[in-house]
Amino acid sequence: MGLNHLRVLGEHPDARLVAISDPARPALEAATARSGAQGFENALAMIREAELDALVIAAPTTFHAELALAAIDADVAVLVEKPVAATVDDGLRILAASRARGVPVQVGHVERFNPAVLELGRLIAEGWLSTIYSISSRRAGPFPARIRDVGVTVDLATHDVDILSWIARERPHRVYAETAQRIHADHEDLLFGLLGFPSGATGFVDVNWLTPTKRRQLVVVGEEGMFELDYLTQRLTFTKQPNVGQPTLIGGYAPTFEGDVALVPVLSGEPLVAELEAFMQVVRDGSRPIVDVEDGVWAVAIATAFLEAAATGRPHDLSDLQVTLAGAS
Repeated sequence: MGLNHLRVLGEHPDARLVAISDPARPALEAATARSGAQGFENALAMIREAELDALVIAAPTTFHAELALAAIDADVAVLVEKPVAATVDDGLRILAASRARGVPVQVGHVERFNPAVLELGRLIAEGWLSTIYSISSRRAGPFPARIRDVGVTVDLATHDVDILSWIARERPHRVYAETAQRIHADHEDLLFGLLGFPSGATGFVDVNWLTPTKRRQLVVVGEEGMFELDYLTQRLTFTKQPNVGQPTLIGGYAPTFEGDVALVPVLSGEPLVAELEAFMQVVRDGSRPIVDVEDGVWAVAIATAFLEAAATGRPHDLSDLQVTLAGAS
Protein backbone atom coordinates (compact mmCIF):
# COMPACT_ATOMS: atom_id res chain seq x y z
CA MET A 1 0.00 0.00 0.00
CA GLY A 2 2.92 2.32 0.57
CA LEU A 3 3.75 2.14 -3.13
CA ASN A 4 0.14 2.93 -4.02
CA HIS A 5 0.10 5.97 -1.72
CA LEU A 6 3.42 7.07 -3.19
CA ARG A 7 2.02 6.82 -6.72
CA VAL A 8 -1.19 8.74 -6.00
CA LEU A 9 0.40 11.47 -3.87
CA GLY A 10 3.28 11.86 -6.30
CA GLU A 11 0.83 12.59 -9.11
CA HIS A 12 -1.55 14.82 -7.11
CA PRO A 13 -1.29 18.55 -7.87
CA ASP A 14 -2.23 19.58 -4.31
CA ALA A 15 0.30 17.44 -2.46
CA ARG A 16 4.07 17.64 -2.11
CA LEU A 17 6.05 14.65 -0.91
CA VAL A 18 8.81 15.96 1.36
CA ALA A 19 9.92 12.81 3.17
CA ILE A 20 9.65 9.03 2.93
CA SER A 21 10.73 6.38 5.42
CA ASP A 22 11.46 2.72 4.79
CA PRO A 23 13.84 0.52 6.81
CA ALA A 24 14.76 -1.41 3.64
CA ARG A 25 17.41 0.69 1.94
CA PRO A 26 16.79 -0.53 -1.66
CA ALA A 27 13.09 0.29 -1.36
CA LEU A 28 13.88 3.66 0.21
CA GLU A 29 16.38 4.58 -2.50
CA ALA A 30 13.90 3.67 -5.22
CA ALA A 31 11.14 5.72 -3.60
CA THR A 32 13.28 8.82 -3.07
CA ALA A 33 14.72 8.63 -6.59
CA ARG A 34 11.19 8.48 -7.96
CA SER A 35 9.76 11.28 -5.81
CA GLY A 36 12.68 13.55 -4.98
CA ALA A 37 11.70 13.39 -1.31
CA GLN A 38 14.15 13.18 1.57
CA GLY A 39 14.71 9.61 2.74
CA PHE A 40 14.78 8.27 6.29
CA GLU A 41 15.44 4.70 7.35
CA ASN A 42 13.93 5.50 10.77
CA ALA A 43 10.30 6.65 10.67
CA LEU A 44 10.41 8.24 14.14
CA ALA A 45 13.40 10.33 13.06
CA MET A 46 11.46 11.45 10.00
CA ILE A 47 8.52 12.55 12.16
CA ARG A 48 10.89 14.53 14.41
CA GLU A 49 13.07 16.11 11.74
CA ALA A 50 11.05 16.57 8.55
CA GLU A 51 8.67 19.50 8.16
CA LEU A 52 5.41 17.62 7.74
CA ASP A 53 1.84 18.83 7.43
CA ALA A 54 0.54 15.28 7.24
CA LEU A 55 1.72 11.70 7.43
CA VAL A 56 0.54 8.49 5.75
CA ILE A 57 1.37 5.36 7.76
CA ALA A 58 1.55 2.31 5.52
CA ALA A 59 3.60 0.04 7.77
CA PRO A 60 3.09 -3.40 9.31
CA THR A 61 0.09 -3.30 11.64
CA THR A 62 2.14 -3.81 14.80
CA PHE A 63 3.93 -0.47 14.18
CA HIS A 64 0.79 1.62 13.63
CA ALA A 65 0.26 2.74 17.24
CA GLU A 66 3.86 3.84 17.85
CA LEU A 67 4.04 5.84 14.63
CA ALA A 68 0.57 7.37 14.94
CA LEU A 69 1.17 8.46 18.53
CA ALA A 70 4.49 10.06 17.56
CA ALA A 71 2.82 12.00 14.75
CA ILE A 72 -0.03 13.14 16.98
CA ASP A 73 2.49 14.29 19.60
CA ALA A 74 4.16 16.35 16.84
CA ASP A 75 0.76 17.82 15.82
CA VAL A 76 0.92 16.13 12.41
CA ALA A 77 -2.34 14.95 10.86
CA VAL A 78 -2.34 11.22 10.19
CA LEU A 79 -3.81 8.78 7.71
CA VAL A 80 -3.08 5.32 9.08
CA GLU A 81 -3.72 2.30 6.93
CA LYS A 82 -6.27 -0.18 8.22
CA PRO A 83 -6.38 -1.79 10.63
CA VAL A 84 -5.80 1.26 12.81
CA ALA A 85 -3.83 -0.89 15.27
CA ALA A 86 -3.08 -4.48 16.12
CA THR A 87 -5.16 -4.38 19.32
CA VAL A 88 -8.21 -2.56 20.63
CA ASP A 89 -6.14 -1.05 23.47
CA ASP A 90 -3.65 0.44 21.00
CA GLY A 91 -6.54 1.81 18.94
CA LEU A 92 -8.02 3.42 22.05
CA ARG A 93 -4.64 5.01 22.82
CA ILE A 94 -4.60 6.59 19.35
CA LEU A 95 -8.20 7.74 19.81
CA ALA A 96 -7.46 9.34 23.18
CA ALA A 97 -4.33 11.10 21.91
CA SER A 98 -6.10 12.38 18.79
CA ARG A 99 -8.95 13.86 20.81
CA ALA A 100 -6.71 15.27 23.55
CA ARG A 101 -4.46 17.16 21.10
CA GLY A 102 -7.09 17.88 18.47
CA VAL A 103 -5.02 16.21 15.75
CA PRO A 104 -7.15 14.55 13.04
CA VAL A 105 -6.52 10.86 12.34
CA GLN A 106 -8.13 9.16 9.34
CA VAL A 107 -8.14 5.37 8.99
CA GLY A 108 -7.53 3.86 5.55
CA HIS A 109 -10.70 1.85 5.09
CA VAL A 110 -10.45 2.52 1.38
CA GLU A 111 -13.61 0.61 0.42
CA ARG A 112 -15.65 3.42 1.96
CA PHE A 113 -14.50 5.51 -0.99
CA ASN A 114 -15.37 2.92 -3.64
CA PRO A 115 -17.83 4.66 -6.01
CA ALA A 116 -20.14 1.62 -6.07
CA VAL A 117 -20.23 1.51 -2.27
CA LEU A 118 -20.98 5.23 -2.08
CA GLU A 119 -23.83 4.83 -4.59
CA LEU A 120 -25.19 1.87 -2.66
CA GLY A 121 -25.17 3.89 0.54
CA ARG A 122 -26.92 6.79 -1.19
CA LEU A 123 -29.70 4.59 -2.55
CA ILE A 124 -30.28 2.91 0.81
CA ALA A 125 -30.46 6.35 2.42
CA GLU A 126 -33.04 7.31 -0.23
CA GLY A 127 -35.22 4.42 0.92
CA TRP A 128 -34.70 1.76 -1.74
CA LEU A 129 -34.62 -0.72 1.15
CA SER A 130 -36.93 0.35 3.95
CA THR A 131 -35.73 -2.56 6.09
CA ILE A 132 -32.41 -4.38 5.77
CA TYR A 133 -32.65 -8.11 6.42
CA SER A 134 -29.10 -9.26 5.78
CA ILE A 135 -25.70 -8.06 4.56
CA SER A 136 -23.15 -10.59 3.33
CA SER A 137 -19.62 -9.97 2.15
CA ARG A 138 -17.00 -12.14 0.45
CA ARG A 139 -13.36 -11.07 0.34
CA ALA A 140 -11.13 -13.87 -0.91
CA GLY A 141 -7.91 -14.36 -2.81
CA PRO A 142 -4.46 -15.98 -2.78
CA PHE A 143 -2.19 -15.72 0.24
CA PRO A 144 -0.08 -12.51 0.19
CA ALA A 145 3.40 -13.46 1.38
CA ARG A 146 3.94 -9.90 2.71
CA ILE A 147 1.41 -10.41 5.54
CA ARG A 148 3.17 -12.10 8.46
CA ASP A 149 2.24 -10.16 11.59
CA VAL A 150 -1.55 -10.75 11.61
CA GLY A 151 -4.06 -13.19 10.19
CA VAL A 152 -6.76 -12.71 7.59
CA THR A 153 -9.31 -11.56 10.19
CA VAL A 154 -7.41 -8.45 11.31
CA ASP A 155 -5.88 -7.77 7.89
CA LEU A 156 -8.92 -8.21 5.63
CA ALA A 157 -12.11 -8.72 7.63
CA THR A 158 -11.67 -5.24 9.11
CA HIS A 159 -12.64 -3.90 5.68
CA ASP A 160 -15.87 -5.84 5.67
CA VAL A 161 -17.05 -5.29 9.24
CA ASP A 162 -16.58 -1.56 8.69
CA ILE A 163 -18.65 -1.67 5.49
CA LEU A 164 -21.37 -3.84 7.06
CA SER A 165 -21.67 -1.46 10.01
CA TRP A 166 -21.80 1.54 7.68
CA ILE A 167 -24.50 -0.04 5.51
CA ALA A 168 -26.54 -1.10 8.55
CA ARG A 169 -26.08 2.37 10.11
CA GLU A 170 -25.37 0.68 13.45
CA ARG A 171 -22.74 -1.38 15.24
CA PRO A 172 -23.18 -5.10 15.88
CA HIS A 173 -23.91 -6.11 19.44
CA ARG A 174 -22.98 -9.78 19.05
CA VAL A 175 -20.69 -11.83 16.79
CA TYR A 176 -19.80 -15.47 16.24
CA ALA A 177 -17.12 -17.02 14.03
CA GLU A 178 -15.29 -20.08 12.80
CA THR A 179 -11.68 -19.87 11.59
CA ALA A 180 -9.12 -22.21 10.02
CA GLN A 181 -5.36 -22.19 9.47
CA ARG A 182 -4.37 -24.04 6.28
CA ILE A 183 -1.26 -22.46 4.76
CA HIS A 184 -0.30 -19.49 6.96
CA ALA A 185 2.56 -20.35 9.31
CA ASP A 186 1.30 -18.45 12.35
CA HIS A 187 -2.25 -17.18 11.91
CA GLU A 188 -5.69 -18.08 10.58
CA ASP A 189 -6.22 -17.74 6.84
CA LEU A 190 -9.98 -18.39 6.70
CA LEU A 191 -12.86 -16.77 8.56
CA PHE A 192 -16.61 -17.25 8.51
CA GLY A 193 -18.13 -14.58 10.74
CA LEU A 194 -21.70 -13.81 11.79
CA LEU A 195 -22.84 -10.42 13.10
CA GLY A 196 -26.07 -9.61 14.92
CA PHE A 197 -27.25 -5.99 14.81
CA PRO A 198 -29.63 -4.34 17.31
CA SER A 199 -32.23 -3.73 14.55
CA GLY A 200 -32.41 -7.46 13.83
CA ALA A 201 -30.34 -7.31 10.65
CA THR A 202 -27.82 -10.12 10.22
CA GLY A 203 -24.35 -9.87 8.73
CA PHE A 204 -22.11 -12.58 7.27
CA VAL A 205 -18.42 -12.26 6.41
CA ASP A 206 -16.50 -14.82 4.31
CA VAL A 207 -12.81 -13.92 4.21
CA ASN A 208 -9.87 -16.09 3.21
CA TRP A 209 -6.39 -16.27 1.71
CA LEU A 210 -7.07 -19.66 0.11
CA THR A 211 -9.02 -18.78 -3.03
CA PRO A 212 -6.89 -18.85 -6.22
CA THR A 213 -8.35 -15.62 -7.61
CA LYS A 214 -9.58 -12.36 -6.10
CA ARG A 215 -13.24 -12.07 -5.14
CA ARG A 216 -14.65 -8.90 -3.61
CA GLN A 217 -18.45 -8.99 -3.35
CA LEU A 218 -21.25 -7.55 -1.23
CA VAL A 219 -24.95 -8.50 -1.12
CA VAL A 220 -27.60 -6.52 0.76
CA VAL A 221 -31.08 -8.04 1.04
CA GLY A 222 -34.04 -6.02 2.26
CA GLU A 223 -37.79 -5.66 2.13
CA GLU A 224 -37.98 -4.29 -1.41
CA GLY A 225 -35.23 -6.36 -3.02
CA MET A 226 -31.50 -7.01 -3.18
CA PHE A 227 -28.36 -5.07 -4.06
CA GLU A 228 -25.33 -6.95 -5.43
CA LEU A 229 -21.99 -5.18 -5.64
CA ASP A 230 -18.59 -6.12 -7.01
CA TYR A 231 -15.85 -3.99 -5.44
CA LEU A 232 -13.31 -4.76 -8.17
CA THR A 233 -15.45 -3.96 -11.22
CA GLN A 234 -17.54 -1.36 -9.33
CA ARG A 235 -20.67 -3.01 -10.75
CA LEU A 236 -23.89 -2.51 -8.78
CA THR A 237 -27.28 -4.11 -9.49
CA PHE A 238 -30.68 -4.03 -7.80
CA THR A 239 -33.14 -6.91 -8.02
CA LYS A 240 -36.75 -6.24 -7.03
CA GLN A 241 -38.68 -8.69 -4.92
CA PRO A 242 -40.58 -10.95 -7.38
CA ASN A 243 -44.30 -11.49 -7.72
CA VAL A 244 -44.65 -14.90 -6.08
CA GLY A 245 -48.02 -15.36 -7.73
CA GLN A 246 -46.39 -15.56 -11.16
CA PRO A 247 -43.56 -18.12 -11.08
CA THR A 248 -41.14 -18.73 -13.93
CA LEU A 249 -40.84 -22.35 -15.07
CA ILE A 250 -37.37 -23.84 -15.49
CA GLY A 251 -37.39 -26.50 -18.20
CA GLY A 252 -41.15 -26.15 -18.42
CA TYR A 253 -41.89 -27.69 -15.02
CA ALA A 254 -39.72 -26.43 -12.13
CA PRO A 255 -41.18 -23.20 -10.70
CA THR A 256 -38.93 -20.37 -9.62
CA PHE A 257 -39.40 -16.69 -8.89
CA GLU A 258 -37.32 -13.91 -10.39
CA GLY A 259 -37.42 -10.19 -9.75
CA ASP A 260 -36.56 -7.53 -12.29
CA VAL A 261 -32.83 -6.73 -12.32
CA ALA A 262 -31.56 -3.19 -12.92
CA LEU A 263 -27.95 -2.18 -13.48
CA VAL A 264 -27.29 0.90 -11.35
CA PRO A 265 -25.11 3.53 -13.09
CA VAL A 266 -21.85 4.12 -11.22
CA LEU A 267 -19.21 6.68 -12.18
CA SER A 268 -16.06 4.61 -11.70
CA GLY A 269 -12.90 5.92 -10.09
CA GLU A 270 -9.92 4.86 -7.99
CA PRO A 271 -10.99 4.68 -4.32
CA LEU A 272 -7.50 5.51 -3.04
CA VAL A 273 -7.50 8.81 -4.93
CA ALA A 274 -10.82 9.76 -3.31
CA GLU A 275 -9.56 8.65 0.11
CA LEU A 276 -6.41 10.78 -0.12
CA GLU A 277 -8.33 13.79 -1.40
CA ALA A 278 -10.67 13.49 1.57
CA PHE A 279 -7.64 13.29 3.86
CA MET A 280 -6.07 16.40 2.34
CA GLN A 281 -9.32 18.26 2.95
CA VAL A 282 -9.16 17.18 6.60
CA VAL A 283 -5.57 18.48 6.79
CA ARG A 284 -6.66 21.82 5.34
CA ASP A 285 -9.69 22.50 7.54
CA GLY A 286 -9.25 20.23 10.57
CA SER A 287 -12.62 18.60 10.02
CA ARG A 288 -13.52 15.14 11.32
CA PRO A 289 -12.42 12.45 8.88
CA ILE A 290 -15.08 10.47 7.03
CA VAL A 291 -13.49 7.33 8.52
CA ASP A 292 -12.10 8.29 11.92
CA VAL A 293 -10.30 6.46 14.71
CA GLU A 294 -13.52 5.33 16.37
CA ASP A 295 -14.51 3.57 13.15
CA GLY A 296 -11.09 1.95 13.07
CA VAL A 297 -11.29 0.82 16.69
CA TRP A 298 -14.68 -0.76 16.08
CA ALA A 299 -13.31 -2.69 13.10
CA VAL A 300 -10.41 -4.05 15.17
CA ALA A 301 -12.76 -4.84 18.07
CA ILE A 302 -15.11 -6.83 15.86
CA ALA A 303 -12.20 -8.69 14.27
CA THR A 304 -10.82 -9.47 17.73
CA ALA A 305 -14.25 -10.63 18.86
CA PHE A 306 -14.40 -12.95 15.85
CA LEU A 307 -11.13 -14.55 16.92
CA GLU A 308 -12.28 -14.90 20.53
CA ALA A 309 -15.60 -16.40 19.46
CA ALA A 310 -13.83 -18.88 17.21
CA ALA A 311 -11.41 -19.84 19.99
CA THR A 312 -14.12 -20.35 22.62
CA GLY A 313 -16.90 -21.68 20.42
CA ARG A 314 -19.30 -19.12 21.88
CA PRO A 315 -20.84 -15.84 20.64
CA HIS A 316 -19.04 -12.71 21.78
CA ASP A 317 -20.92 -9.69 23.15
CA LEU A 318 -19.75 -6.21 22.14
CA SER A 319 -21.88 -4.05 24.43
CA ASP A 320 -18.93 -3.23 26.72
CA LEU A 321 -17.10 -1.57 23.83
CA GLN A 322 -20.03 0.74 23.20
CA VAL A 323 -19.80 1.88 26.82
CA THR A 324 -16.03 2.34 26.59
CA LEU A 325 -16.22 4.45 23.44
CA ALA A 326 -19.09 6.51 24.83
CA GLY A 327 -16.88 7.33 27.79
CA ALA A 328 -14.02 8.31 25.51
CA SER A 329 -16.18 10.76 23.55
